[in-house]
Amino acid sequence: MQLTSGNTFKKLIVIGDRVLIRPSKPDEKTQSGLYLPPGVQEKEKVQQGYVIKTGPGYAIPMPIEDEPWKSEEEQVKYVPLQAKEGDLAIFLVSGATEVIYEDDKYFIVPQSAILMLEREEEL
Repeated sequence: MQLTSGNTFKKLIVIGDRVLIRPSKPDEKTQSGLYLPPGVQEKEKVQQGYVIKTGPGYAIPMPIEDEPWKSEEEQVKYVPLQAKEGDLAIFLVSGATEVIYEDDKYFIVPQSAILMLEREEEL
């Protein structure tokens, strides 16, 4: 799932280590055959969906330096997330926050609540 220039998700900024996920339908199976049976979803409170947008990652604290030539952006560094746009994510619902955006349901999930990712490209 790619974001296009006319896509309204450009307005959204995901913060830190969080990921915006569009939940897939309960009986939806991926091209590779990954499928979460209904019993697992109910008992384990596990959900699957596609990563729409990711935050910049985990912030790394930088030492305070008084160097006026450095710009503000250079003072914050991030460890990037493993999740990327278009990945299929299996995540714990207990760690997720449900939101409605433009009449569709999404989850904001910290990367720590994601159990597994499926990516179409070869690793």
